[in-house]
Amino acid sequence: MRSSNPVFSRRGFSRDNGYAGFNTAQQPQAGGNPYAQAPTNPYATNPYAQQDTQQGAPQAPARSGVMTIDDVVTRTAITLGTVVAGAVVAWLALPVDAANISKSYGIAVGAALIAFVLAMVQSFKRKPTPALILGYAAFEGVFLGVISSAVTTHVSAGAVPQAVLGTMAVFAGVLIAYKTRLIRVNRRFTGFVMAAAIGFMLLMLVNLLFSAIGGGDGLGFRSGGLGILFGIIGIILGACFLAIDFKQVEDGITYGAPREESWLAAFGLTMTLVWIYLEALRLISILQGND
Repeated sequence: MRSSNPVFSRRGFSRDNGYAGFNTAQQPQAGGNPYAQAPTNPYATNPYAQQDTQQGAPQAPARSGVMTIDDVVTRTAITLGTVVAGAVVAWLALPVDAANISKSYGIAVGAALIAFVLAMVQSFKRKPTPALILGYAAFEGVFLGVISSAVTTHVSAGAVPQAVLGTMAVFAGVLIAYKTRLIRVNRRFTGFVMAAAIGFMLLMLVNLLFSAIGGGDGLGFRSGGLGILFGIIGIILGACFLAIDFKQVEDGITYGAPREESWLAAFGLTMTLVWIYLEALRLISILQGND
């Protein structure tokens, strides 16, 4: 069972090379201090965004056409609802009993590959395409439905509800920690998370390679004590990406991002939540004593 969040994708609203998905080109503030700098609003050309040109401080948009928290919530609900719908259909239509398990697994793997391709295409597009995002969500849902059904059938009937509750708990915990500033997302935080994610994914790829060559679980990163450790690390990484997602949403609203960018916010949040759910499901499977 794999984690499907493409952590190497461009997670943000701007397509420049700035922090947290935004262009962080700096300019001196008025007042003469050459060392006091303020970030340039990457949406300064957006007719709906407003900015204090004297201090460089963003102001709340006064007109329609900009991204709001309601837009983000609505698009995220639509995207997650599509994931759930795909999972329910797959759960009901693709049983994992002895007679159908090979067929169901084959369709699940195909759906996961299609979802990955759609995610990569969207990640490298300059603008969000709702059809691509919802297509990713639907195929990812099919994959999740088959995997969840398999875990329920062969591991524990309670594993899926536990993984869902765990994912919700992580989301709520990170949101509270972010809003109370227990978590501060900055360049150092983002760089550390990306470096850790690269290392994590490389280890998983090496483990997959050894598993394909020698059979079993390769180097043991997905079972036993190491499996538990890496499952916890995977969930922590997902939580860190949630914090980055929250920062990007907050910045997009503050700087007056176009309303269509809320689809990118929904896309990033959905990928992160899928990542956390899969890692939680894997961890629960190991803890149940049957990998």
